Amino acid sequence: MLKDSYPDIQVIENFRNVGYTKAINMAIKESNGDMIILINPDTIPQVGSINKMIRYMLSNSKAGICGPKVLNVDGSFQKSCRRGIARPWAVFSYFLGLSRLYPNDVRYTGYHLDHIDENLITEVGGVSGSCMLIRREVVDQIGYFDERFFAYQEDSDYCLRASQKGWNIIYYPDAVVYHIGGAGGSNSYPMRAIYEWHRSYYLYYHKHFAVDYSILFNFLYDMIMFVKLIIAEMKHLLNR
Repeated sequence: MLKDSYPDIQVIENFRNVGYTKAINMAIKESNGDMIILINPDTIPQVGSINKMIRYMLSNSKAGICGPKVLNVDGSFQKSCRRGIARPWAVFSYFLGLSRLYPNDVRYTGYHLDHIDENLITEVGGVSGSCMLIRREVVDQIGYFDERFFAYQEDSDYCLRASQKGWNIIYYPDAVVYHIGGAGGSNSYPMRAIYEWHRSYYLYYHKHFAVDYSILFNFLYDMIMFVKLIIAEMKHLLNR
């Protein structure tokens, strides 16, 4: 076991899947450092990457959250490691594939920011929870992650809450992390993962943006998400 091999590490044991968000909140509550690193078990940081992010945060007092460049195991760029704010048009452009068809058109790339050089340090709307460095002052000011998000979009929600309080969210590509995938619940419970992925977009929209739109638009948004969920579940069942 981990705690047998590394007795100096504090291990928090859960005997059931309480959700990613609740689990990281448990860890944050036990932490006491000025910087908090959240990192998934299926990630491998390049040597020195965490220290690079820490040094950047220490030299930029308004940087509240920092995320690295995330690569797949084949070296390809994982677009979800930097994001704009997930407003309805940005989300629909992503869902409909418009951002993929027109990667240099800012009208369609508001979510994954495809129009911005992936090697450029950028202030963004959000970074990936697969590896995220958070300043302790941010937690003291805005609190913990919203546990209504079982998994997915909890990172976007947290980054938005931090930016609303004046903190900068920084994509920092000088630090690199490889995200292997498959070590979490998405492979073990794919149907639940598909459901939670869609549910997280629903929660995020209704938490932050629904009040700005009409009842009709909110209904259409919900229906689109519901139909997309059904299609995704059916595709998974047919491809098993």
